[in-house]
Amino acid sequence: MKLQGKVAIVTGSAGGIGRGIALAMAKEGAHIAIVDVNEEKGKETLAEVSQYTEGLLIIKDISIKENVYEIVAEVVKKFGKLDIMVNNAHVSRQAPFIETTQDHLDLSFGTGFYPTFHFMQAAYPELKKSQGKVINFASGAGIDGQVTQTSYAAAKEAIRAISRVAANEWGPDGINVNLISPIALTPGVEQWRENAPQLYDAMINKIPLRRLGDPEQDIGQVAVFLSSADSNYITGQTIMVDGGSIKLR
Repeated sequence: MKLQGKVAIVTGSAGGIGRGIALAMAKEGAHIAIVDVNEEKGKETLAEVSQYTEGLLIIKDISIKENVYEIVAEVVKKFGKLDIMVNNAHVSRQAPFIETTQDHLDLSFGTGFYPTFHFMQAAYPELKKSQGKVINFASGAGIDGQVTQTSYAAAKEAIRAISRVAANEWGPDGINVNLISPIALTPGVEQWRENAPQLYDAMINKIPLRRLGDPEQDIGQVAVFLSSADSNYITGQTIMVDGGSIKLR
């Protein structure tokens, strides 16, 4: 029970990687605030989390700054503190670089970068009290410059930049700020596998471990590590949880 009694906010946790992280943390004793816009799936995750610990479901649009501050206040009112901030939620659309529009950029930054930035600011006073942890998300799309991923790559690299700044500024406060860069078998990827099996197989063959990560067992367990005392001397780092696909440079 590495996270016994800890309180975590996990955005985008109604499904996919966020759900995997929420479950992994709940099984280690953390109370989980599930933040999403999908109420139906959010209730399902809450029911799963509640088998292990106390959960809280908050259905709000985190692209609205005021909602972010309300979410943090609601969690602190419910549980009395905040120890872990996981900024997982992000929506984007793919397009070739020359066809990337302002709408593509606004969607990616509005659902990924700005909510991450605002949650970090809103959570800072509570994380300073608890000497807590921040987990943000990077992507091979930005690190490796993957084609058709302009808006997503830009937002993810911007998140990496502010994470490094915060790690340096908040280190004296005892706050650790790290990033996970994952590849995982989410429901969306499973659907893509069914529709494009040859492309899926080609992707798998490029991964040294020849498989995608499991949202709970692979990505979630790294999130548990980065949220626990085991990672107290790690900050400002991007942890590649991608089967060896991409090498940081």
